[in-house]
Order: sequence, then structure tokens, then C-alpha cells
Amino acid sequence: AQLFRSQCQKPFGLLMWADKLDLLSATAILDPEGFLGHPVNAFKLMKRLNTEWGDLESLVLSDTTDGFISNLTIQRQHFPTDEDQTGAAKALLRLQDTYRLDANTISTGDLPGKGLTSVLMTVEDCYELGKIAYSDVDYYHTELWMAQALKQLDRGEESTMDRVTLLDYLSYSIYQQGDIERALEFTKQLLALDPEHQRANGNLKYFEFQLEKQKKAEEDITQKEKEGGKKETTKKEKSKKKVSIPQVPERKKYEMLCRGEGIRMTPRRLSRLFCRYYDNHHNPMYVLAPVKQQDEWDHPYIVRFLDIISDKEMERVKQLAKPRLRRATISNPITGVLETAPYRISKSAWLTGYEDPMIDKINQRIEDLTGLEMDTAEELQVANYGVGGQYEPHFDFGRKDEPDAFKELGTGNRIATWLFYMSDVAAGGATVFPDVGAAVYPQKGTAVFWYNLFPSGEGDYSTRHAACPVLVGNKWVSNKWIHERGQEWRRPCSLNETD
Repeated sequence: AQLFRSQCQKPFGLLMWADKLDLLSATAILDPEGFLGHPVNAFKLMKRLNTEWGDLESLVLSDTTDGFISNLTIQRQHFPTDEDQTGAAKALLRLQDTYRLDANTISTGDLPGKGLTSVLMTVEDCYELGKIAYSDVDYYHTELWMAQALKQLDRGEESTMDRVTLLDYLSYSIYQQGDIERALEFTKQLLALDPEHQRANGNLKYFEFQLEKQKKAEEDITQKEKEGGKKETTKKEKSKKKVSIPQVPERKKYEMLCRGEGIRMTPRRLSRLFCRYYDNHHNPMYVLAPVKQQDEWDHPYIVRFLDIISDKEMERVKQLAKPRLRRATISNPITGVLETAPYRISKSAWLTGYEDPMIDKINQRIEDLTGLEMDTAEELQVANYGVGGQYEPHFDFGRKDEPDAFKELGTGNRIATWLFYMSDVAAGGATVFPDVGAAVYPQKGTAVFWYNLFPSGEGDYSTRHAACPVLVGNKWVSNKWIHERGQEWRRPCSLNETD
């Protein structure tokens, strides 16, 4: 913003843009992570530094000094790209679906979380979100956001967007979803504003033809039913219908748990969960200072360790990880090659014990408290889930149909998972287990632990879990995947799979 003030005194539009950027920057600088923890802020900032900055470059490049143009180009290379902006938009749409938020709730910034300042989306912001959905052939969200943009125009919001463009997108997206009658209605509204609109005139005739065709088909079906009579349902068919119990899709269970719904824990089972001081069978390190441990779930058995990592340690881990953070990858179940995937959206880094004594100390603590060998475990993985960050349902262990999942490591399967929560999250970000209806919430300074394999070495399929999208805030975790090799004499060798 200061760059424009010092070298661009003439164009009033530029100075207005600089004023807006100043206001945005002043707020962001006070608490960068908190500011970008609001999904609307993240999207607006991406849009401003990508789309709007591009428009701004076009305005100034023809009427400024060479030095200014050079400075402008240098700054641009550090800014978000189209991919970043699209990612922020898709994150908003993902949050909208998972947490069942209507467009108006998001547009007014009225999201859950303490101490949040409402952030308003403009008509242009809503249009941009709808356009990105349209480019992704996502007509459902296109309709929602074009309709929201129109609502805000109707309320009298000042905007450079015109109703004709919004109605054009809206009518077509509704048609693509099969509602020809409503698509025709919005097309007529568009033509009332612009009677010469070529595409709308073509659509009007096409929609009217399709609607007439649809009505005729419905009339023919009704007539046939009257002539032939309704088919009697036999007792056998009725009994078949009663037996058929629809299964709740995993995606729906996952999203319900993310919203805090569908958690299956009866009072009787809950009464069997305890908290305790724990020293791992009189481990010398913890006899005099046992740690606080509480049961989170009974099957699979999930425990949480409280106050298990200090603020100093968490800050050091983040400090070491930040320069190395890269888009998180998954192991391809067929090839074993690491690759990015749309169902895992976070950034991660790996930290080794020999890099910093503090990492070695943390690894030793995990070994002391679990009784499991760390020499064959994977390095400490640090992950940051920003706006909309998630990891959809997955297993940590390799299944029978993935015999080569960890072959190159030579340390066997992942026997257990240890997960540190290194930040509180204002809203969202729970770790959920869809098959059993469990949800574990982030709590800074704690860690959760569970076994992925039964003592027999068979995988425990109830440990299938997911990281819910972060709705508001910034989620930092670090995890340790512990492998089979080296644990032969450290865990009871009972072959009972339910032990």
C-alpha cells in the first residue's frame, strides 16, 4: 500500500485500494495466525493479492516509472497464485458442506468461536466463490453463491457487479440441477433487464421447449396409470421392503461426527472410562512424577495424556518445522510412492532426533510412556491444518491388500499411533472415528494414543479415523507412527484379537 502512495498520486482508485489494503494489513499484522484462522479472511486475502492485484497491475503498468514497475513485479512473485485462491475458495465450500452453514452465515462471518470479529463478504466475493464452483462444474454451490450475491445487491450493497451476470450464472446452474421451471423464471428476470441478451434469449426458447416436453411426459405417465391401474404390492414385496435397512454412508457419519452429532457412547460405557495418574508400570522416570491420563474411548481403546508437552517444546517443534512445511502426501496403496491427494489437505514436515536434543527428548518420552521401541518408529511428523485443512477417513496401518505399504522401511506394519495436539482450535478440527462414532477434540499440550493392530498382528479396522476440517483457527499436531519391529518383547503376546 505504501508503494502505491509514494509513486502513484494521480489515480483515485489506486489510493482507495491502498487504503483498503492498509486496513486489512493493520488487522492481520496484530495476529497473523488468528486473522488467517478465519476462513473468510483467508479467502479475501488470497483474492486481493491474486485477482485484484492482477487488475491493479494492468492499471499502473502503462503510466508509471520503470523503477515502480520493477518493484511491482518483484513483489508479485511472493503473492498467492490462482491455485492458492481456488484452494481457499474450495476450503470455504468444504466447510459449508461439512458444518451445514448457509451462504449468508459465511458471508456475514458469523462463525462459531470465541472472540471472533465478523468479517463481511462483498457481492464480488460471493460472485468469485460462485464462479470458482462453476469452473469446477459444481452447480450446487454456484447456485448458492450467485443467489447470495443477488440477495446482497437487493439489500442495497454498493457493487460493480451487475444483476444480469449473476442471473445468467444462476439460471444456468439451476437448469443443470434439473429444475427447468426455476431456471426459466430467472431467465425471464434477466431478459427484463437486458432484452437483447443473446444467450438468455436462446435459453428461454430451449427451457420453454424442455418444460413443455417434461409436462407432456408426466401427463402420459399419469394417463397410463389410470388406464392400467396401480400395481398391487404383494405381501412378499412388503416383507422385502421391511428387511431392507439403509446403511449410513461413511461420508455422512464422518461429517456428523465433525459437527458433534452421532457420537455413540452409552452412559454405561461412559461409566467405565476413567482418569488416573500413570507411571507405565512403575517406569523409573515417572514413579515420583506420574503423568495425567484419561480414557477417551473403550473400543478401540484411546487414551489421552494431559500436560504432556510444554509450551517451550511445542514452540521449538513449530520453529523447526515451519521452514520445511510442504503439502502433505499419502502412500499410494498400489505403488507405495508418496503423492498428494485431495482428501488430505495440510502441510507437513519431518523432524529427526539427531537434529535437536529436544526432539530426542520428546521421542524418549513417548517410548517411556508407551513401552514401545522408538528406534524402528518413523520420524516425528509435524502437520499444520490451515483454513479447511482436513484428512478424510483412512487407516494408519497397511491392510492385507497393501502388502508393500511399508516394505521399503523394513520395520513391519504401524502397530500404534501417538498424536500430540500443539494448539487449541476455535471450531472444528476434531479427530473422529466414523465406524465407532467417536470424536476426540484438540486440546493444546495433550496427546492421544491408540493401537492400530491387535496383539496377533491383524489390523484393527475400528481405528479408521479422520481429521475434520478446521472451521476457525489453526491446527498444529505432531505424530509418531510406531512400527512392529523391535516390539516383540514389549507387548503381551496373547493372540486374542479382542485384548
